[in-house]
Amino acid sequence: MEKFVHQQNPVFLRKQLAETPNYLIFGHLLPSKVLGETDQTMIIQRSSQRQAARIACLVPMNTVRFSGSIETMGVSMPFARNMEIYGENESANYLYKVVSGVVRTYKLLNDGRRQIGSFYLPGDIFGLEIGGEHTSSAEAVAVSKIQVIKRSAVIALAGRDKEVARQLLSLTATELRRAQDHIMLLLKTAQERVVGFLLEMAERNLGASEFDLPMSRQDIADYLGLTIETVSRTLTQLANSGAIAVPTSRHIVLRRRGKLNRMNA
Repeated sequence: MEKFVHQQNPVFLRKQLAETPNYLIFGHLLPSKVLGETDQTMIIQRSSQRQAARIACLVPMNTVRFSGSIETMGVSMPFARNMEIYGENESANYLYKVVSGVVRTYKLLNDGRRQIGSFYLPGDIFGLEIGGEHTSSAEAVAVSKIQVIKRSAVIALAGRDKEVARQLLSLTATELRRAQDHIMLLLKTAQERVVGFLLEMAERNLGASEFDLPMSRQDIADYLGLTIETVSRTLTQLANSGAIAVPTSRHIVLRRRGKLNRMNA
């Protein structure tokens, strides 16, 4: 089937909204006649003010399965490296689970700097908002597969299923804890921030003392509120002190975890 690409034309979109109520795209609509029976996704590329390619995925409205578990609901969607999953101030109609790959959420500051708020690894759920709009943007750090879950279906199910309601509460608490930890991290010295980040990544890799960082050093710098030069210099200092080893730019070995924990105290 040929790729269906269109320009953002409000008249076209309103017409398709009336004609194709069974299909919803993040910001776009497609007529059902262009879809094969097994096609569940459509990729639409457009320019972005953030100079990042924009992907829009087609989600059939009837794909949510009320199984009693948030993580088994929705449809898996592929996202290429640096593809935007959703933008700041866009309607928060979906929740997202990382099946594979890595996702970053971020805000662009008034001076053009990027502040990354969080990284989401396989198994993590993101996109949960208090209000009706996203407060930050989300992008795939690497080629990723994302489970897209309709928010209204989850909320409706939570009203009937105590286990789903408990999962939503747990997700909210996890997001709050991560936000609090990140705020505290940004109050520390450059060395403490880098050490804290490495320990966080180790914890999220099941406590492993050796792991690969899936994000670039620029991403790490934007997460820690530092320059990439400071991040690189601090990693070199930690390696020279014997606290860590950096065999490659993304491979980290925590050699003296006790020392690192003291640095992060």
